[in-house]
Amino acid sequence: MRVLVLAGSSRSGSVNSRLATLVARLVGRAGATADLARLRDFDAPSYDGDIEETQGPPEGAVALRERIQSAQALVIASPEYNASVPGVVKNAIDWVSRFRPQPFKDKQTMLVSASPSMVGGNRGLWALRVPLEHLGARVYPDMFSLAKAHQAFADDDDLLEPGLQERLAETVDSFLALVEADTHYLCLQRRWYEFLGDSTSARVTQRTED
Repeated sequence: MRVLVLAGSSRSGSVNSRLATLVARLVGRAGATADLARLRDFDAPSYDGDIEETQGPPEGAVALRERIQSAQALVIASPEYNASVPGVVKNAIDWVSRFRPQPFKDKQTMLVSASPSMVGGNRGLWALRVPLEHLGARVYPDMFSLAKAHQAFADDDDLLEPGLQERLAETVDSFLALVEADTHYLCLQRRWYEFLGDSTSARVTQRTED
């Protein structure tokens, strides 16, 4: 099982890059393959329909789409800018959403954040859920936000607080268990009901896709 772990900050020494590195290590400890990347690896101009029409998508967007497609799951470690999504993260999502097939659809996705603030960037994650869920990503309900992140890491890049380290590891493990079930166990099925009084004979749709 391959997991793309994407640091949503372009800044060297970013606490979100450190958090992404820690998550990638936890993914590896759980037996999956972590594909660690930084958003700066997928540089792209601000989305412009004229550029898309005349030049096609930029190389960075093409590369990011390919990395997302090659993974069974996606983890984004995103900063919070002014209580919302950083423009560079949203811009990457906007470019990648233009591809067909659109790679976010049905992609199991987990969101984490780190910030020197007391809320750990959590408000940015709530805002980030909106475009991802709109594009069909299956965003994991549990999010992890690391407050006072500039003081939170040990020299080995684990978290100084054992309770936080344990909580992050448990969140990653639970997320990977869901991804494994969704990817490998084709017997899983899901029913959709349009309203509460719908018939139990409603059509059953396979949850996983080939």
